[in-house]
Amino acid sequence: MNTPNRLSAAFAKPHPALVCFLTAGDGDTAANLDALVEGGADVIELGMPFTDPMADGPAIQKANIRSLGAGTTTADVLSIATGFRQRHPEVPLVLMGYANPMVRRGPEWFASAAKDAGVDGVICVDIPPEEDDALGPALRDAEIAPIRLATPTTDDKRLPAVIEGSQGFLYYVAVAGITGMQQAAIESIEANVTRIKAATDIPVAVGFGVRTPEQAGEIARVADGVVVGSALVELVAQHGADAPAKLRELTSALSQAVHAAR
Repeated sequence: MNTPNRLSAAFAKPHPALVCFLTAGDGDTAANLDALVEGGADVIELGMPFTDPMADGPAIQKANIRSLGAGTTTADVLSIATGFRQRHPEVPLVLMGYANPMVRRGPEWFASAAKDAGVDGVICVDIPPEEDDALGPALRDAEIAPIRLATPTTDDKRLPAVIEGSQGFLYYVAVAGITGMQQAAIESIEANVTRIKAATDIPVAVGFGVRTPEQAGEIARVADGVVVGSALVELVAQHGADAPAKLRELTSALSQAVHAAR
């Protein structure tokens, strides 16, 4: 199965998709990722640790610091991805991070390495659509989906630029701010998701501020997918070697809520 098709299959299921995020190199990442899959995650998002994660809130910032403090490199992230792909041949895997580690050796190098590791999509937080040439063509040539971010401030004038060249899914950032800190009103989410979906057939997944099964289920009634990150990352920080059981428990509750939403 080629890479865009794994993502397509995840969003073609009769229920919304649960997208779960963890930071690579923070704790026993392989065991923690396996726990997410066992709990029912439909898509895995693997964060590439970076020194200046400007879009991330305190929980993920601390995870970045722990991971970098343990010596995690881009090669380690790709190795974690390779191992995940070998264990889970059908589960979509998305790398999320910042431009510097992705382009410093050239976008073609990164795209090729990600493809070899079995990566399906890439979210680069700090390359705007207007600078797509920095990474987008290399990803698309490697059959890796460039996944773009839309926000509450992405108006109808700018939306076509965000959509153009996007693949896999659009990540709607529900709040104007950093991850994990606040929850947008469902009315705002519904209005913006409806507006985006009227402009594109690409699935729309909603993240930033989603912490509980109740919130996830509410959002899943209006979106094609729900992204949960900080709440899972906090479990890794709190429970260390015992994190897999806690991650499996929360992911199971989240997946039940998302999958039953409609």
